[in-house]
Amino acid sequence: MSVVTAKLALGTQGETDCLDITAEVAGAVAESGLRNGVMHLFVVGSTAGITTIEFEPGCVHDLAELFERIAPQGADYRHHERWGDHNGHSHMRASLLGPHLAVPFVDGELTLGTWQQIILVDFDDRPRERTVVVQMIGE
Repeated sequence: MSVVTAKLALGTQGETDCLDITAEVAGAVAESGLRNGVMHLFVVGSTAGITTIEFEPGCVHDLAELFERIAPQGADYRHHERWGDHNGHSHMRASLLGPHLAVPFVDGELTLGTWQQIILVDFDDRPRERTVVVQMIGE
C-alpha cells in the first residue's frame, strides 16, 4: 500500500464559479503510478467546495440557483459583523457542499459515471487562487 499526494493550483472567478477538474484529477491518478485504490480530494479554504455533477450549462446554472435560494448573497449574516466583509453566504454555501470528495480508481481509471464530472465550486465574492490536495492511497 502506498500514499501519493499531488496539488492542483486553480484560478477561479468566485460567485459560485464551477470548474470541471476531472481531467486534472485523472492526470494526478495516472501520474501516481498506482493502479487500484482511493483518490481523496480536499480544497483548502472555507469558501469553496467539491462535488460531482453532470457538468453542462443547465446543471451548473441550476446548482448556482439552488445555492442562491438556500443561502442568498444579499442576506444578513453575522459573519459580516465580525470581519466587515460580506462573504457570509460563501461560508454557508461551502459548508453545505463540503470541502472533500473520495473516488475509487480501478486499473488506473477513476470510477466515475458517463455523465459524472468532478467540480470545484468557488463561492467567495471575488476571484481566488485555490489549492486542491489530491491524495491517492492504493497499490
